[in-house]
Amino acid sequence: MDDLGLDLSDLLRRAVVEPTGRTVGRVRDVVMRLRGQDYPPVAGLVTDLGGRSVFLPIEQVSSWADAHVAVRTAHLDVRGFERRGGEVLLRADVLGHRLVDIAHARLVRAYDVHLAPRGGELVVAGLRTTRSAHRRSGDASFHDWRSFEALIGHEPTVLVRSTFGRLRSLRAAELADILQDASDREQAEILAVVHQDPELEADVYEELDEQRGTLLAARPDSDIADVLSRMRTDDAADALMDLPQPRRARVIAQLPPHLRAALTDLLSYNEATAGGLMGLEYLAVPEQVTAGQALAITRAARNATLETSVTLHLLDAAGRLTGTVPLLRIVQADPATPLLDLADHDPIRVTPDTDLADLAVLMADHNLPTLPVVGPDGHLLGVVTIDDVLPATIPAAWRLRDPDTRPESEPGAVTSRPS
Repeated sequence: MDDLGLDLSDLLRRAVVEPTGRTVGRVRDVVMRLRGQDYPPVAGLVTDLGGRSVFLPIEQVSSWADAHVAVRTAHLDVRGFERRGGEVLLRADVLGHRLVDIAHARLVRAYDVHLAPRGGELVVAGLRTTRSAHRRSGDASFHDWRSFEALIGHEPTVLVRSTFGRLRSLRAAELADILQDASDREQAEILAVVHQDPELEADVYEELDEQRGTLLAARPDSDIADVLSRMRTDDAADALMDLPQPRRARVIAQLPPHLRAALTDLLSYNEATAGGLMGLEYLAVPEQVTAGQALAITRAARNATLETSVTLHLLDAAGRLTGTVPLLRIVQADPATPLLDLADHDPIRVTPDTDLADLAVLMADHNLPTLPVVGPDGHLLGVVTIDDVLPATIPAAWRLRDPDTRPESEPGAVTSRPS
């Protein structure tokens, strides 16, 4: 076969010519096979032979010079083409369709595909994502194929790809932004890949905004309960509120008993208050422990999140909040130091009915990453983090990474978080 590369747009509709010089058909599509993170090899061509789609293995192609595709034999297998799992049709699945640009975490459209010889194989090497009236084969407008993830829409192929898909290298917030811009079909394929990593899946649903309810509602009740069980309790409560009313009770019934009780409590609060925003995953230790003991408790904790782990909360024997200590202060202290010697014994705290604007002002004025929420008797009920307050105070459009999509509005305006 020729050693030169070729663009897909130049190959489609080319005549397929036998050794005798007779034209037997035309190229309809190109078949590639997924192969981990490497460049996918071209398996063959889908050719139109007398109105039938026939698979022509790449091994039977001797040349594509002179604006046609030459084959080595006149005895072609004329059985109809059937795609197998892991196979991608470059014209049907890629050309003109959107892909995920992994480096920039965005959806782009494929305008051409570059094929090139590598290691004795013909592989898919590049992709062009901009329109170009004047171009040369494989020119600089083509970018490395490995920088993209194709959204194919062929279920067996999606399942094959999900074991090594590049989508899983993206952050949850990036995947959530991509989902916001994706079509229904694209969303389904992205979520099918994300579903292979349950923790990442939960993180993605935590980051979603207005489309979360729609995406969750398309799942069976048992799947929704499974996702909610991995989310932070405050985000799980928000996700429940995104569901249609008739489904909430059915989903709650399938949750573990402890989570069911916690979410029922959270749902009783107004969502624009400390009670509605607080999470139940935080670090709390008995007030009489030492710094070394507190670190041991922290290492063993399984319910705390990164956001809430910056502060330890001291509780008396009745569960009342008696102080807070930054984790850094404990790490730097002598292990034998009593935690009471390191604590702030009158920390800033709020009640469940504290509204969103007051929360934002308190956290900004006192430079607080977290705020404990206490009941009338001083019992610690939960913790609000800056991660809870910021999304609720910044309008949804301003949270988009592309500044060109942001509306003209007053910066810093406090708004209610969308449910």
